[in-house]
Amino acid sequence: MSDKIGVMICGHGSRSQVAVDEFSVLAERLPEYLPPEWEVEYGYLEFANPVIRVGLDKLRAKGCTKILAVPGMLFAAMHAKNDIPTVLNSYAAEHGIEVSYGRELGVDPKMIAAAGARVSDAVEAANASHGEVPLAETALVVIGRGASDPDANGNVSKIARMLWEGMGFGWCEVGYSGVTFPLVEPCLDHVARLGYKRVIVFPYFLFSGILIDRIYGFTDKCAEKFPDIQFFKAGYLNDHPRVLETFAERVTEQVGEIPPPNCATCKYRTQILGFEAEVGMVQESHHHHVEGQGASAPGSNVEDCSLCDTFCTGECRLVTQDHHHHGHDHDHHHDHGHTHGHDHHHHAVYPHAKHPHGPESARKK
Repeated sequence: MSDKIGVMICGHGSRSQVAVDEFSVLAERLPEYLPPEWEVEYGYLEFANPVIRVGLDKLRAKGCTKILAVPGMLFAAMHAKNDIPTVLNSYAAEHGIEVSYGRELGVDPKMIAAAGARVSDAVEAANASHGEVPLAETALVVIGRGASDPDANGNVSKIARMLWEGMGFGWCEVGYSGVTFPLVEPCLDHVARLGYKRVIVFPYFLFSGILIDRIYGFTDKCAEKFPDIQFFKAGYLNDHPRVLETFAERVTEQVGEIPPPNCATCKYRTQILGFEAEVGMVQESHHHHVEGQGASAPGSNVEDCSLCDTFCTGECRLVTQDHHHHGHDHDHHHDHGHTHGHDHHHHAVYPHAKHPHGPESARKK
């Protein structure tokens, strides 16, 4: 007889009733993304009821013999790595029941898409109320929770980078609401010195609560300090459908296959914000036509180069790519000494080749 499966969503809990309500809505919406015969319950580590063990008790009472637990958290820091597993392991041992434990939501293309949607909404609202400002002249600030775990903090930076590059903002900075640095106010003060006329502040948080209030409060404070800059607040993630899909996957992958870690956000494997056209593209080497040219290749040293003075600025690449029809970056310089029709591979055009701080900006004006 096969196991009756129960799903346990393990939240952190909050002193804010709004946050607790939002978490319960997410938990109630999750079953529609899972097999219909699976039972779903939720519980919290602290500050709110039901606690995790109560949810586990309910699943056992419904006859579940195998429990798939997931942390209801964006990234794995202390709570997801230590606290929740401790609760689950002691419960499993006490009741002789199998409890498996899934991954946190993590850096996932679906999460980035949900974040991108919240940021896009804020950009559209800003354009509607204050007139169009190009994204290249807009700064994005992504605020994470902040933890005493550099791995979790580093993941906020990775999300921020994928939003920045996916959407083409002029600049992006990352701040944190607590525990680590930079905190929200010093982060926004720093961004105010960069010369952007518009700043979008996006809290990469699942739910509302005191920290969201704090982030928006500091945004208002900085808007008063710097009246020449437009500060706009983006909404947090909440129960965006892509968030629910990611949660469901964290449950179902416990009884299925997990993609290798470096492939989960690979632009050739899945849709990545801004690079959707490259899914499934043929991957092949494009270094074969410069093999063995080495130090004798034209333009390979500064002495022979008409474009550089004291160090290689890479400007010759820009000249080279002008001769090509599809503007990609080659390590070989000036005259190749051989012709190639570029039938062997086709680069997707980089979506932000003309970014003001990108490759084009290296051209001598």
